[in-house]
Amino acid sequence: MTLVLTDVVDGVATLTLNNPDERNTMTAPMVEEIVAAMDAFEADEGVGALVVTGAAPAFCAGANLGNLAEATGDSLKKIYEGFLRIARSPLPTVAAVNGAAVGAGANLALGCDVRLIADEARIDTRFLDLGIHPGGGHTWMFRRIAGPQTAMAAVVFGQILDGKEAERVGVAYKSVPRTELPEFAQAFAARAASAPRELAITTKATIQQMADVADHPTAVETELEPQLWSTRQPWFAERLAALQKRISSR
Repeated sequence: MTLVLTDVVDGVATLTLNNPDERNTMTAPMVEEIVAAMDAFEADEGVGALVVTGAAPAFCAGANLGNLAEATGDSLKKIYEGFLRIARSPLPTVAAVNGAAVGAGANLALGCDVRLIADEARIDTRFLDLGIHPGGGHTWMFRRIAGPQTAMAAVVFGQILDGKEAERVGVAYKSVPRTELPEFAQAFAARAASAPRELAITTKATIQQMADVADHPTAVETELEPQLWSTRQPWFAERLAALQKRISSR
């Protein structure tokens, strides 16, 4: 059985975890397929953005509990690679959370640049319920994205976030009905994919770099070099000419 399905439409690659009978739990064989898929997407100049989702009914119900019960540091890191490989991608990434995102599945969603979530879906960290400390950078990602209070509420106090609540507290960018999520995610990612690939990748890197920038003047200097670089690229002249043409024809 293929544990990861891949597709590319209009520059948007979709990676779908495909083990619905086990609610897309992450195993070592699935991780291998995720890594291979990501390598292929990033090598494809026609791919400008990525959507990650799961075969219904779940997004990803976490790591395989059998693996965790016999875990070592090395075996845990092998499972972590399933979501860390996506988190490291230079491509703009969107998690289309169509169902339960539990434990490592929550990490998979948190590791993407933007989270879109179905109203009926839920983000459930569940680590403490299982008697295990969070791993894979879970607490860091949650706190960075939603702040310390929401991280505490979800991780320590066990609050489960449905789509609307995830949107309200800033864990997800937007909640939509489940039936609309695939089309919405495709259209959302297509905006990034329509930009010049190298420009989108560079801009994502700049946004990530801004986490370490302390003030506005430093931010201005940080953006200056890549902005000047972009004005020297052929796509800038082409797009500027097209915009001027549209304006003059009005």
